[in-house]
This record gives sequence, structure tokens and C-alpha cells, in this order.
Amino acid sequence: MTKGTKRASPGADEEKNLFGSVELSDEDAKRLDVVQKELQRAELVVEREVQTKLVPVYEKRREVVKTIPKFWPIALLNHNVFAIYAQHNADQVALSYLEDVWIVRDPREFRCYTIEFHFKENPYFHDQVLKKEYQYVAAHATEDDKPDEDGITQRMLEFSWERDIKPSTTKINWKDEDKALTKLYPRKESEVEDEEDEDIPADSGSFFNFFELESDPLEIGVSICNEIFPEAIDYFLGRAGGESLDSDEEDEDDDDDAEEIDLEKPKAKKQKV
Repeated sequence: MTKGTKRASPGADEEKNLFGSVELSDEDAKRLDVVQKELQRAELVVEREVQTKLVPVYEKRREVVKTIPKFWPIALLNHNVFAIYAQHNADQVALSYLEDVWIVRDPREFRCYTIEFHFKENPYFHDQVLKKEYQYVAAHATEDDKPDEDGITQRMLEFSWERDIKPSTTKINWKDEDKALTKLYPRKESEVEDEEDEDIPADSGSFFNFFELESDPLEIGVSICNEIFPEAIDYFLGRAGGESLDSDEEDEDDDDDAEEIDLEKPKAKKQKV
């Protein structure tokens, strides 16, 4: 039997091109551009206010989690990307001395920040605090770039992470050569010629390369600031950052909703490695 051809409905060609011939006038394009900039300004104002409102809540959380052993190491390692960065056992042992993680935002540009890792005395390095700053390096505002009533300037609307940010480096004062994790596990650059993958390292090496090297190819700093830090409690309790639970485990959870969560030994989800 010969396979037939479906007959097109009358006017099908006209229907396909119904929205393809719409032309935008110069006047309408300008009006849309004005509204788009107003939306961008409003979104910036709202986002900045949200970050300001969250600071005292984060400070309260900071005091609470100080009483919970290994809160931050567990929260960090329950994040898939971070877990890949800290794949070496020595990294995880060093991170077990981590007591606090804090984010300080730049008052000039709140989308720039410094990540602080606070450590107790440990056998690896002398430093109590390791920092990674994403410095705001945009040129000074011109006279015609004055802030509006909400403090938003044209330069802020044109903000570009790639152009306006410069990551810092922090020299770690290792106690012994055999404990210098960045030397034991250096980052190995990729030899791939593909432009899309040329910045991805062949081997990320020790997590602590994150502090000693400027580049952050897998954007672990962005993950810490925008994912792990704001949702740290969920990551600590295993409610974020891992694969979904197996069906059997889900059934057990459904049957035992009233089970109390033990903060000393949180149930961690599986991790993608």
C-alpha cells in the first residue's frame, strides 16, 4: 500500500506566516526600550533590598549554626559541583576544620562580593580566614551617569560579570610541604582545542586552588554565594544539592513523616560525582 500524503488544510501557508510578517516601527522600538530599562531598574532595586533584608537573618543563622558540629563542611559537600572540587580526601579533612562561611557584598555594587572561609586551628595552614574577592573594577561613573532616586545608575544597568569583575587570589600559609594541598594536587589546564571547553580544567586538583588561583572556571564562587550560602540549612539537611531519593526511600519517608531529624547526623542525599 502506498503511503498517502496528508492534505494541508486550506490557508495553511497563510497561518504559518501569520506572525512572521509583523514589523516593529522605530517609535514602538524606542518605547519598548524605555519600558525594558524601567523593568531592569525596578528589578535591581528589589534585588538590592532583598539582599539588605537578608543580612540580619543570615547573622542570626550564623550564631545558631556555630553550635552545630561540621555544619558548613556538610552543607558544602552536599552541593554537586562543590563535591567535585573537594574530591580529594585530604581536602575533606582540611574542610572538617571549617567553622564559618560568610559573604560580604560590595556597597558600591551588591552583585560583587567577598567569600570568607573561617577555620579553627588545623594541621594544614596557619590562616584563620581564607578569602576570595570578586572585585568590582568598572570605570568610575561619568557626570551623565548620575544615580536616580533609587541609587541606580546607567552603569549598573549595563553591569557585566565578565567585564566588571576581577577575582582575587589569597596566598595560603601552609604549615608543611606535605600539607600544601595546592602543590600536592595542582590544577591541570585542559588541552582541548574546543573554545567552549578550553577554560574547563582537565583536573581541578585541590579545592584550595580556588583561593590561590585567580580563575574560577567552574564558577564555584558563584555556586557558594548564590546557591549554598542562602540555602545552607537545606544543603546541610540533605534537602538540596543531590539526586532525588530512590522510590523505596521516598516510601519510607512518607510512612514516617513524624520522624525527628537528628541535626548531629543529618541524612545526606546521594551526590552526583
